[in-house]
Amino acid sequence: MLRLSFLLILICALPLRAQERVEVDVELFLAVDVSRSMQPFELEIQRRGYAAALTSDEVQAAIAGGLLGRIAITYVEWAGAYNQRVIVPWTLLESPEQATQIAGQITANFDDALSRTSISGALDYAAASIEANRFDGLRRVIDISGDGPNNMGDPVTRARDRVLAQGMTINGLPLMTQDDSFTSRFNIEDLDAYYTACVIGGTGAFVLPVTDWAEFEKAVRRKLVLEIASVPHPRERVWHAQSTGAYDCLIGEKIWDRNRDLFAIP
Repeated sequence: MLRLSFLLILICALPLRAQERVEVDVELFLAVDVSRSMQPFELEIQRRGYAAALTSDEVQAAIAGGLLGRIAITYVEWAGAYNQRVIVPWTLLESPEQATQIAGQITANFDDALSRTSISGALDYAAASIEANRFDGLRRVIDISGDGPNNMGDPVTRARDRVLAQGMTINGLPLMTQDDSFTSRFNIEDLDAYYTACVIGGTGAFVLPVTDWAEFEKAVRRKLVLEIASVPHPRERVWHAQSTGAYDCLIGEKIWDRNRDLFAIP
């Protein structure tokens, strides 16, 4: 009798566990570059830019206009292959009040940069995080920013293909601002082309470059609206993932190898 009662409890509990999952319009993973090539003021601009964008009227309208009127979001900073820093864990976002709370988490602290640049590590981490969360999105999107090509970990195209095989979309925000710092030697001039050929992919994937830090918050706001609404405005300056031109997707690794003696790395 006790065994039967225990089984009945388990059976009754199963629907409740299923109900714990939350359906949303989009599962949005914000992957933000904090590699050593980013200056302290740039790290602050990024965090404040995302916070301002999330609380903007445009982004709030995009969320409210969705089929379900809610999204799930996480904000994670990344650098090397094993350097991912969760600033905002997976959180439901369906009101301006929740957006304000998330913005407060993003701007609560301004941590230091981390070493190296592993876009592949960030993509793999993001995909695993999306699979493990408690949300079921109509769309699953990884929004990745960065100021340089992959130079650590698995080749970026392998990680990209693994993510796409799971039905996720990868959008890119290449940071193409002028930088005369020591680490700028690891960057490339056509980062937008690199992102288009080597990083992004999936349904409706696009690249939206940032060429001036003064434009960062506006660019993030536009990008979030596009990702949440999933209907690009005809006047938006975006590059869709349609490029078939040849590109050396290992260029970042090759640049690192040419300069590794500067860091006394064996």
